[in-house]
Amino acid sequence: MTERSLSRIFKAYDVRGTVPDQLDARSAYAIGVAFGRFAAEDGAERVLVARDMRPSGEELGRGLVAGLASVGMAATDLGLASTDLLYFASGHHGSPGVMLTASHNPSGYNGMKFCLAGARPVGQESGLVQILGLAEQALAEAPDGAALEAALAAAEADHEDLLAAFAAHVRGFVDVAALRPLQVVADTANGMGGLIAPAVFDGLPFALEILYGDLDGTFPNHPADPIQVENLADLRARILERRADVGLAFDGDADRVFLVDERGEPLSGSTTTAMVATAMLERFPGATILHNCITSKAVPEIVRELGGTPVRTRVGHSFIKQVMAETGARFGGEHSGHYYFRDNFRADSGIIAALVVLEVLSRSGTTLSELRTRYERYADSGERNTEVADPASVIDAVAAHYEAAGAATDRFDGLTADLGEWWFNLRPSNTEPLLRLNVEAADPAACEARVAEVLGLVHELGGGR
Repeated sequence: MTERSLSRIFKAYDVRGTVPDQLDARSAYAIGVAFGRFAAEDGAERVLVARDMRPSGEELGRGLVAGLASVGMAATDLGLASTDLLYFASGHHGSPGVMLTASHNPSGYNGMKFCLAGARPVGQESGLVQILGLAEQALAEAPDGAALEAALAAAEADHEDLLAAFAAHVRGFVDVAALRPLQVVADTANGMGGLIAPAVFDGLPFALEILYGDLDGTFPNHPADPIQVENLADLRARILERRADVGLAFDGDADRVFLVDERGEPLSGSTTTAMVATAMLERFPGATILHNCITSKAVPEIVRELGGTPVRTRVGHSFIKQVMAETGARFGGEHSGHYYFRDNFRADSGIIAALVVLEVLSRSGTTLSELRTRYERYADSGERNTEVADPASVIDAVAAHYEAAGAATDRFDGLTADLGEWWFNLRPSNTEPLLRLNVEAADPAACEARVAEVLGLVHELGGGR
């Protein structure tokens, strides 16, 4: 098994692969060795380990802990947790952590997300490449067969339950006295939201109904990927049936959330970002607010109108957390449903964002469908993916085309082209031969026309499909 390469499962921000052909207990052992050595260089003596509800999590966790132990690194097992609970634990204890999860991927996958003490991010540009190199070395020397089983059986970890502390931490982001009775339906998709949402909402004046709250990593009802609108069908129907005020849709490890209004209409990540930014600026006047380069133009416009300072970032948690540390920003939001809070150790949390929006809604005295109109100024396409053979050359050609047409362009993260009444971003995928297109225009018809225009050019230049 030493011929297995781990490079296929090390992505831009995490480890993710199919079990057991790409990721098994032996691979986890090697990664534990690598992360233990990496964390020790940062002064760590203990690593926090948590897992989501995937069936493979326990065995992979044993492999990880055994690998950590082999290099003298102690481990604390947090048990079943959401990724944002693991980040909270890392900040709370000042210890590095590893979350065993494959987020929204199908049940055959698992993976790992890493952070250093204080929930500091570990990505491709902040240590993940180094960890991969150490893990490849460790894999060549890792025990196998009976020796591996013995190592897994001998590895020990302390245990700690931080769910109650995390729930109290989340509630600290809102004025509980300002909350009003609301009917809330949360679709946790058999993911970790089924554990954390009831704990956070306990004692709050909301009538909470959980859809698919049983923790089941086989995802028997629908995929835990709320950015795909088809996965919101059951939630939308239940909201209308119950005449609920709001719906919450969490992904598998519950670090992302998407909201749905009382009419069953989903809110974009940009709309939620603008809502949370408004709340942050009311509490912290003049604050700096981060938004990635794909969020709606409405986000920086609203931040400026409220006296804040918007700062544009690249897509991805490691970039946003770095800029948050550099600027002291209070909050940052991404179109993908990730929301970052300075007072959450600069880490992202779906449940914190959800609770902040519920406070905004409570204070507004209106419905979510009415409230959202204050933040939605343009029409957006959502992300459209196109497979091409050479993404970089296609981006260059598309840039040349629109620069000749008078567009203002930049290469801050992929290609952003602004043509006044509409703009688009075209980015290469970090892991696949794909281009990701996002378009925003004045209205839905104009937006679709511009999507067709840009995709037509991509197909012409790169043979996309």
